[in-house]
Amino acid sequence: MKLCGSMLGLALFASVGTAQTLNCNMQDYKSIDGVKAAASGSSVELSWQGEQGNQLRARFTLRDGQPLIEELAARKAGGAWITLGKDLTPEFDVTTGRRRISITELSILKKLGKDTPENEEEYKWNVFWDAPLVVPGKSHLAGAPRMADEIARATVSYKSDSCAVKTDGDRVSVVFNGLTLGLFAGDLQFTVYKGSNLLRQEALAKTDAPDVAFIYKAGLKGIQIKDDPKVVWRDTSQVWQENDFGGEANREPVNVRARNRMEILDAGAGSLAIFPPPHKFFFARENEVNLGYVYYRKDNGKSFSLGVMQPEKGEGYAPWGESDEVWNRRVHVAREQIENYALYNAPPGTVQHMAVYYYLSPTGDHATQQAVMAYTHDDVYKPIPGFKTVTGHFHLELNEMIRDHGTLDISPSWVPVFRGLGINIVYLGDFHDDSDFADPGPKRLPEQALYFEGARRLSDKNFLVIPAEEVNNYLGGHWYLMMPKAVYFTHAEPRPAGQPFEENDPVFGHVYHLGSADDVMKMVNTEKSILWTAHPRTKSSAMYPDMYKDKDYFLSDRFIGESWESLPVDLSQKRMCETRCFGVNDDMSNWAPKPKFMLAEGDTYMKVPGDETYPMLAINYLKLDKVPAYNESWAPVVEGIHEGNFFGTSGEILFHKWGIEGSGAKSVYTASIEYTFPLEFAELVWSDGSKVERKLISLTDTEPFGTKTFRIPFDATGKKWIRFDVWDSAGDGAWLQPVAPK
Repeated sequence: MKLCGSMLGLALFASVGTAQTLNCNMQDYKSIDGVKAAASGSSVELSWQGEQGNQLRARFTLRDGQPLIEELAARKAGGAWITLGKDLTPEFDVTTGRRRISITELSILKKLGKDTPENEEEYKWNVFWDAPLVVPGKSHLAGAPRMADEIARATVSYKSDSCAVKTDGDRVSVVFNGLTLGLFAGDLQFTVYKGSNLLRQEALAKTDAPDVAFIYKAGLKGIQIKDDPKVVWRDTSQVWQENDFGGEANREPVNVRARNRMEILDAGAGSLAIFPPPHKFFFARENEVNLGYVYYRKDNGKSFSLGVMQPEKGEGYAPWGESDEVWNRRVHVAREQIENYALYNAPPGTVQHMAVYYYLSPTGDHATQQAVMAYTHDDVYKPIPGFKTVTGHFHLELNEMIRDHGTLDISPSWVPVFRGLGINIVYLGDFHDDSDFADPGPKRLPEQALYFEGARRLSDKNFLVIPAEEVNNYLGGHWYLMMPKAVYFTHAEPRPAGQPFEENDPVFGHVYHLGSADDVMKMVNTEKSILWTAHPRTKSSAMYPDMYKDKDYFLSDRFIGESWESLPVDLSQKRMCETRCFGVNDDMSNWAPKPKFMLAEGDTYMKVPGDETYPMLAINYLKLDKVPAYNESWAPVVEGIHEGNFFGTSGEILFHKWGIEGSGAKSVYTASIEYTFPLEFAELVWSDGSKVERKLISLTDTEPFGTKTFRIPFDATGKKWIRFDVWDSAGDGAWLQPVAPK
């Protein structure tokens, strides 16, 4: 394409009103093999090579300041073009509320004498127990009740008068200015990727208002009914459903509880899938109930809209229980979860990426569904030779369920969830809000016996259920404990007078009775167990591990580090849980004699197969050839974690090998990965024990569904630890544990 200088004037027409002239800045556009941008007098068109020889195109224009998708089309290699949509309006809606610190974090700050304005500001953004759209609110709410006027809803408006086309590696974007979305303002961006059928639409917008929490909807408006399309999806039972838009118009978007967070526009010979980013779209809750994350809306007799959304209300899990006591307790927990709906963070001045993906396809809807699902390995954690998948921190009340049913032979609804995800090892968290966790023995020990036996009966070949516990006494904050075998212990605080640290119970055998931090570590060292900080710097671990960073138990090598959970979610950040999780891990490794690790966890409650568990979870791949049987020692699991022989991942990026070659100034960090979405960047992060530094490696030149080997030279001199992580263009990631270089 021959350009005059760096600017190309495009005379664009308007369907109604006065025609406008648009200056489309092409100076950052570079023609690449497989993706082309072409400007004409009225539009700019992206054409690119997709998967399996597919060819795709998207043509954009402006009418009265309104960006439009003039056409979306796809064809097979050598085939005829199939139009998937024409004259489509990019649509966004936003709902905003006020971010508050919760009473959980605030009470800890006050108890520790750390309730300074600076700490309250920091922990406000790390909040878990918040629900800015629940008015007036009561659960975990600090300060005055919420007011209805704190909530605002807005639909996007545009006053665009220019566009820019830019190349970044193997992707090309078209950006329109003039987007306003309630409190937010910025740009509209479309991005295509070489070798992929994906088209990403996103609002890149920021606000200067304080205390903003938000959710958004994003999609396309103006799909013509006269072309006889339909929208199809699989429901929570994985049965195909459809809407042909023969009924009445909708006043509001109809959120669809679609399996795998996807709906598909069936356009006859071709189809268009609509779905959100697989993981980064989701903020942490206490369950994974499918709330409906895609929508349709019949706007009138001529057209309809499709898109992705976060509903304004959360839900609790379905209560259970045969006895009134258990049923009423489960109802209370489930109802309380309605007010556990924190939304996204939007700190002032941060550019939020409100994204939706489209998958253009010249094939039918079922084939398109399978093609999209390949990006998340069918929402399954793919097996890797030499590794087993591990996840945990789930409060599933196993022993209470056994007691309520009156039998050990039960099949809880969460077992097929984990098996369906491809999980090999699950560690549970009974004795949290269930059972008699604070009892010194008479009630707790029989319940522990049921817990152990229940876990044994649910375990199977290649599926191990470990009866672990979030203990929470004597150290500060919340912490997790994993043993290499079933061990009876109590942790009543304070320990009853006269109760010994150890005893041989005539029924249960050897029992520990913990009464101090020293007792905890005596048991941990004797049993060769591990422990770690649960949800650091949030929830009931506000100010932890900071408050015990100098304690002997933290400095012990049996204290392995912290847990990872995507909390909070800030769509301006390049990494999930960028500041809290990775920031805490770096701090812990600086404080301790040896690097500390970061174990991916769930921290959720009851689950059923119809939930959307995959997008709200990250797991660990542990170097392990065989899953131990329940009656065998679980030491291979415990010691593998203790040695850091695992990586965390959302599932789309998988490590196969890693290590450090050489030493000192001649060190080389090596790693081999496979991935699905086009990659974004990798980083090598290190510290001398005080200052954390990093080397970023851009990976925007990668096509989807590939493998890559890294060999990164670095100088290990003076470095206390070093770690490595990789992130893709959808915000998915995988990370290795920090190690001490030679």
